[in-house]
Amino acid sequence: MLAALAAPAAADPGGAAPPLEDASARTAEVMRAAGLPGELVVTDVAGAERSFAFGLADREAGTPNRIGQPWIWASVTKQVTATLVMQEVDRGRISLDAPVGKYLPAFGGNREITIRELLQHRSGLPNPSADAASGFYTQSGEHITDRGRTAGFCAGPTAKANGGDWEYNNCDYMVLGAVLEAVTGLGYDALVEERLVRPLGLDGPHLAVDGAAWGGAAARGYGASGRVAEINVATGGAAAALLGTARDLARLDRAWMGGGLLSAEARDMAWKGDPALGFMALGVWSYPAGLNGCAAPVHLVERRGDFGGTQVRNVIAPSLGRAVVLFTNDASAEFGEVWQAKGLTYDLLSAAFCPDPANLRED
Repeated sequence: MLAALAAPAAADPGGAAPPLEDASARTAEVMRAAGLPGELVVTDVAGAERSFAFGLADREAGTPNRIGQPWIWASVTKQVTATLVMQEVDRGRISLDAPVGKYLPAFGGNREITIRELLQHRSGLPNPSADAASGFYTQSGEHITDRGRTAGFCAGPTAKANGGDWEYNNCDYMVLGAVLEAVTGLGYDALVEERLVRPLGLDGPHLAVDGAAWGGAAARGYGASGRVAEINVATGGAAAALLGTARDLARLDRAWMGGGLLSAEARDMAWKGDPALGFMALGVWSYPAGLNGCAAPVHLVERRGDFGGTQVRNVIAPSLGRAVVLFTNDASAEFGEVWQAKGLTYDLLSAAFCPDPANLRED
């Protein structure tokens, strides 16, 4: 994802981030200029936030996107799953370099794959995205749960040996979901409720209900040729099936920044990007980025997702104490890559994090 990014010394711009009012207004203007439907939240670690909604949630019905509506969190679910795993690392009940067979002795796949390799997509497990004919994301029933997938599809013949280069794979996080259930004795939803929803006072991110239209989200996904083909969002499990509000994700960002979810040591491990793996960390990408209007590279912690016609970008600048949350139901939107120093993501983050961004996207 970020393999072409050079590796300058980690640094952050001199001074603080621009005032939230200015930064959020500029960021919203970038969204308006891009013409994307969706919801945007810019938030600071101290608790302040600004929210904006754009365009239509359902083009056919003419329903607008609204602040506070439920969204498909897509692969931000992986960021949550990685946090739950690291909480167990904090508790001494999971070791990053232990084999998965230690926690799932009946696993029918390669039991030597480590927890770290699952978190970094270096498992070599069978990949549902490489088997379009299987109908993996339209299936229903008990076998689509994390435990069911770990006993079924994800336990199939490995595509390659574990421990090599990374390859994006939802099975990795479905197996981690099964590990969490085995270690804690709680299902994924119950664990999210106990560890995140109640302690942080969230409205309640939760797994999509099996078979629910668009997983229960408000927005319908559209591409260049109209509404995208619907999937069963629940098939994403601990990899992609959480639903929740943009504001709940902003609250989580504040907790990640403020140290309310993990010990400093566990968070540092989770956010240590590996240049040899394209700056992949554990459940996120973590890297220094040059932005328009910032005097020096800014350390970014990024999680992106694309599932069921919804795209999401969740980007934290830890040293600035600021985060940007963006959801869009335009599946065809092009975000570009920050390391290319151009594109929508680059412009959004420059507006949110830099004191003096100029020549922002106007097309």
